[in-house]
Amino acid sequence: MKSERRYSIAALAISVALSTVPAAAASDKASKEKCFGVAKAGANDCASADGSHSCAGQAKADNNPYDWKYVAKGTCEKVGGKTMPPSKK
Repeated sequence: MKSERRYSIAALAISVALSTVPAAAASDKASKEKCFGVAKAGANDCASADGSHSCAGQAKADNNPYDWKYVAKGTCEKVGGKTMPPSKK
């Protein structure tokens, strides 16, 4: 009986810990914004706005205006970036 209770307490603790992960991720994302033109080569956060690549870490050059990185909300332009990509050529 004690071992069953031990397993249920462990299962409950794991389930509670895992259920808070999406909430924390959503909260973290809400405090950030996409900042175009500040990512270093190989350090972008996702696909390029001009379609030249489709994944994080594939930026070919520093500060490409189509590559972006998440920064704290309200700081993008202070670090030299733009919150919107340039229009496609």
